[in-house]
This record gives sequence, structure tokens and C-alpha cells, in this order.
Amino acid sequence: MESTKCNLFNLLLLILVLLHQTPVFSTPILPKEALPTESGYLPVNRSSESAIFYTFYEAQKPISSISQTPLLIWLQGGPGCSSMIGNFFELGPWRVNFNKQDDEPLALERNSGSWNRIFGLIFLDSPIGTGFSIAAKPEEIPRDQNLVAEHLFAALNAFLKLNPSFRSRPLYITGESYAGKYVPAFGYYIVNKNAKLPDSSKVNLAGVAIGNGLTDPEVQVATHALNTYFSGLVNEKQKGELEKLQLEAVKLTKSGNWSEATNARNRVLNLLQNMTDLATLYDYSKKVPYKDDMVTELLRIEEVKTALKAKESVVFEACSEVVADALNDDVMKSVKFMVELLVKKTKVLLYQGFFDLRDGVVSTEAWVKTLKWEGTESFLSADRKVWKVKGELAGYVQKWEKFSHAVVLGAGHLVPSDQPLTSQALIEDWVLDNGLFANVEVGNVPFDL
Repeated sequence: MESTKCNLFNLLLLILVLLHQTPVFSTPILPKEALPTESGYLPVNRSSESAIFYTFYEAQKPISSISQTPLLIWLQGGPGCSSMIGNFFELGPWRVNFNKQDDEPLALERNSGSWNRIFGLIFLDSPIGTGFSIAAKPEEIPRDQNLVAEHLFAALNAFLKLNPSFRSRPLYITGESYAGKYVPAFGYYIVNKNAKLPDSSKVNLAGVAIGNGLTDPEVQVATHALNTYFSGLVNEKQKGELEKLQLEAVKLTKSGNWSEATNARNRVLNLLQNMTDLATLYDYSKKVPYKDDMVTELLRIEEVKTALKAKESVVFEACSEVVADALNDDVMKSVKFMVELLVKKTKVLLYQGFFDLRDGVVSTEAWVKTLKWEGTESFLSADRKVWKVKGELAGYVQKWEKFSHAVVLGAGHLVPSDQPLTSQALIEDWVLDNGLFANVEVGNVPFDL
């Protein structure tokens, strides 16, 4: 009898210990309300298992009928970096809490600056082999922008077939960094495809937006020395050293020695990093780098992968070295000619965070000056207007016809992460032709949202 009592006591004690260690109620790291409207895989061709992973978030508070509510596509850079960085670190409806203390657990929080407040928002892991996307064979990974765009076009058409209303909705292609190539390439491909398709099969492309983009590398690589010198980060001797390496990168680019040109650009950026010892060239105001590694931590949690409908066998990497290697010879190739077509066919937005030293304001303005477009001179002569959001200075906007350029203050390379509400106001006003992006000239008076 004593033995039975002892066993019952020990069992009760064990239950109490287990209850103390494991809470009865646990909160999932990806709450139900944070789940995408749709997610999964979109095939890139009929003869392969290769597919692009996507997450789609419908507009939270659409201001028009769903059939007319704009759709935004977001493409990350790299090359080979996942758009899930954009999703869970920048402009998605829920983001990792990257301001948490080191001893606090990983958690998601609502993003008041999400780009799907009034628009539908699609994140695509492109090229294949990036993020959760699948490259059935390494040789299927694109090595140029034409194949990147071809895969994206196939994936987009697969997405549009998911819902009959998607086809009629205005489509905007957006992205940042190396997507300064993907976005124009995709838009260029759509424009050329549309010319050969019946109206019922055309993609309703309405505009393209590039944030802190690498678009015309030969021109952009030649701006680093002057930019950092006049920012007070290097002296005149160091400027000369940088200029020497820049000239080497330009020379190799002009000769079509693409691999060595890419290596030469890397030497410029590495020397700049060594000279300045900044936490990151992506934002020279920061004391620590961006904490986007938290996205990797999040997306390697099995319950999160399952909830997003990602393949169980895929181990998430924020940036794929395999994809980067495949596109190594593409890095220094310009897609400016694609922008020159797009600015005639649709509207174009370029925006940069003020603190970016890699693909920032100076490098963008340099290649814009060389655009072969009948409106270039008028654009360059247009006023650069003060831009305010909710009464506070947010940056500056320059616009001529359908071509707009915005400088975002208080931001670096990842503008939506640094200034979520400002970036939300930027994309919404640009899409809707509001404020400084209105097609009617409003004079020189600063516009206040």
C-alpha cells in the first residue's frame, strides 16, 4: 500500500513538473492572421520540376473593387537573395521584431507600413534556386536576365490563372538592389510579349519601381570615389586609390570581360569597406548591420515552413551562393536600354535611401543622365520638390511625365525596413498618381500628405 501511494505521489509530482515546463497554451510564431492569402509554387516551364516559390497577401483595406485593386510584385536582389527578406523584414504585413533585445525570443509583429494596406502584394523567390524556390538541376538556373524574365513570366501567368479577377488588375513590378536588373528585364519581357498576344492574354502592366537598384553598373561603379569623398568618409589620396580600381572595372566592362569586371567591382567595394570600417555600406549611418539573418532563423522553423507551404526538403537560405555564381557574368551588364523602352510604355519610379553607399542616390543620378529618351532633358530640368509625409520632411521627388525619382531620408539600402510608413506613402502615392506623383503639375509648393 505504501508503495502504491509512493508511486501515485511520484506520478503527480512528474505531471506538475511537466506542466510547469510546458505551458498549456503556446502561441505559434506565425499566427493565423499572419498567414498569406495564397502561397506555394509556380512552374517555370512544362518540362521541368523547377518552380518559383511565392506568397500572396490580398489587400487589407482595398479602396476599389477587387477586380481593379492593383497587384504589386516584389523581387529581392542579390543576385540570389530571397524575397522572403522583403516579406518578413521590410514590407510584408508581419515582420520579425528586429529591434528586440538579444535575450528576447524571435517573434513577429504587425507592420503598419506594409505595402498590402490597399494593394495586393506578391513576393516571388527568383531566380529559381533562391530562397524556397526549386531548381531541378543546377544548369537550369538562369545566367542572364532574359531567362530570369522568361521564368518570371511563366510563373506570373500561372499565378494569374489562380483567380479570374487577377488578369484585369493593374500590375506593378517592384524590387530593390540587384532587382534593379530583374524589374526592368521582367517589364521589358512583358511589353514585348504583350505585343504578340491577344488582349485576353496580355499582362496588365501599369508600372515598374526600382529601389536602390544596380541597373547600369558601368556608370554606377565609377561613382563610389566621389560619393564617399564628398560624404567626408575618405580623403583625397584614398579617393584616388578608389578611382584607379573603378577605372579598371569600367575598362573590363567595356571589353566584355564580364567575370573579371565583376571581380574588379568587388575590389572597389572591398577597398571602400576597408577604408571606412563602416558597419555596412548599405547604410553608413548604422552602427550595426541589418539584422536580416533573423529571417533565416524564422524560415528554418518547421512549423513556419509548413504554414507557408514550402517544400519540406528545401533548407532556407537568405542568399544562395549557387545562384550568385550562376549570374556572376551578368553583374556588370547594363539593362538601361530596357528602362529606355519602359519609360515610353509605362510609368517608372526610381527611389533610393539617402544613406546607401552601394547603389544610392549619386550612382542612380549618374546613369539617369545618360538615358536615351526624349524626356531626359526635361526631367533633368524639372524641379526637385520637397516631399513631406504627415507634416514631416520625408525626402525629395523629381518627376517628368511618367518618370519619377525619389530620395528617402533616414533610410539606407532597405528603404521599407528603415522607413516603413514613408515607403508605404511613396508606393501608394506613386501607384495612385497622388501628391507629387500626380500627372497635373502642382507648381513649386511642397506637398504635404
